Amino acid sequence: MTVTISRLYDSYEHASRAVKDLEAAGLAHTNISLVSSNADNWYSGDTRKGKRNKVDRDADGVDDRAEGAGAGAGIGAAIGGTAGLLAGLGIMAIPGIGPVVAAGWLAATAVGAVTGGAAGGIIGALTQAGHSKEDAEIYAEGVRRGGTLLSARVPDMERARYEAILDQGAVNIRTRAEAYRESGWRGFDPNARPYDADQVRAEREMYIDRR
Repeated sequence: MTVTISRLYDSYEHASRAVKDLEAAGLAHTNISLVSSNADNWYSGDTRKGKRNKVDRDADGVDDRAEGAGAGAGIGAAIGGTAGLLAGLGIMAIPGIGPVVAAGWLAATAVGAVTGGAAGGIIGALTQAGHSKEDAEIYAEGVRRGGTLLSARVPDMERARYEAILDQGAVNIRTRAEAYRESGWRGFDPNARPYDADQVRAEREMYIDRR
């Protein structure tokens, strides 16, 4: 029996690090999925002259997608059709969230929901995977505000081991939901205006300050 566990991260870097740790622990690539806000256009997907712009969010001088491929990441097949999480990332839009960079089974489910005209495709994908509607809305709102959602399908008997990996650098969604509610949030709204780059930047800085 498998269960789905998810975590929200304030940065793509923390989430991609968790992906590598999951893979190193033996979790199959096809059981991992990532959805990251692209409100600040950190990933362009530019294919002019057969090349995409460098994606270097950790500022180490190396394209993050190449690092992922070198580490053996390979969860992008559902979206990008290529080996490697970072090499297989694709751009999509989710109602109420806006542009995201995504790869893996959860993203594919959300794409199908959006294509079919279902508002808030990511909510349906998360609840279908076993999350409560309340948690699904918090995760979706977190991505809308600039975060990255990482989901993994794991054997129930090994859940604790994989949760320990995902917890590294993850957001406490109960605490985060309270912060959202303090700002007037009452639940995920698929008709809400997506955050722009300045709003996402301010949101990230606020939680850095809180830490």
